Amino acid sequence: MDIAAVADRPDTAELKAIAARLRGRVVEMSHMAGTPHLGSALSCIDIVTAAYWAVLRIDPQRADDPDRDRFILSKGHAATALYAALAERGFFPRAILDAYNTDGAALAEHPGPNCVPGVEAATGSLGHGLPIGLGMALAARIQGRAHRVFALLSDGECNEGSVWEAAMFAPARTLDNVCVIVDYNKWQATGRSNETLALAPLRDKWAAFGWDAHEVDGHDVDALVRLMERVPNGSGKPVAIIAHTVKGKGVSFMEDDNNWHYRIPKADEVERAKKELGLS
Repeated sequence: MDIAAVADRPDTAELKAIAARLRGRVVEMSHMAGTPHLGSALSCIDIVTAAYWAVLRIDPQRADDPDRDRFILSKGHAATALYAALAERGFFPRAILDAYNTDGAALAEHPGPNCVPGVEAATGSLGHGLPIGLGMALAARIQGRAHRVFALLSDGECNEGSVWEAAMFAPARTLDNVCVIVDYNKWQATGRSNETLALAPLRDKWAAFGWDAHEVDGHDVDALVRLMERVPNGSGKPVAIIAHTVKGKGVSFMEDDNNWHYRIPKADEVERAKKELGLS
């Protein structure tokens, strides 16, 4: 059964309001569950919002429809961003978020396979999401299906050799139904990404590997939508979007502060964050 393109797409103001709600939720989840990687989740919220509310051809009531677009959160440590979006989008009840990372609950600190509707793959071991996505994209071609695959990577993840093996494979098979979005927040666990390995110039690297590569403000939801909704875009190449983001985006005292890769917010910090986000 075909899934139609996104209908009743929210306008820019609505998308920004959704992103603010998601940010507030992931801050709460980090506090309640005592889990890290908050800065990494906040940096990719606008990308996730653009995808789930304006680009992906999906139906939350038919999460396993074979014609659905696939979205793979390869940077699985940012799982709270995905979980919050799926709940907000109606894939499962929001109450399930309250048990995040508790014993026996559905939602673990990294996404598990089939843990809830909408999670396409187990991720978090970095470098695996894109290869999995290419398998899905190649299968779609073999089966004569038109769905697309979007894979969200971290910039630190681009240190992995498996990413670049996949980056060579996709153009070799002209998999133009694939889109990579790199959450380029310039940090990884212990330091600046470009000081750990020489990532820059990242757009040029993806282009050299045969991708139709673009750079964008990763917090400009309209610009993200324009690039993502045109996959495939007629170039015959897979699409790479280098999304320049700020780690901890949306909460001033977390922005570009890599301490929030591991720090857990206290109750008063949750309230400060929610106030900044216009949620209290």
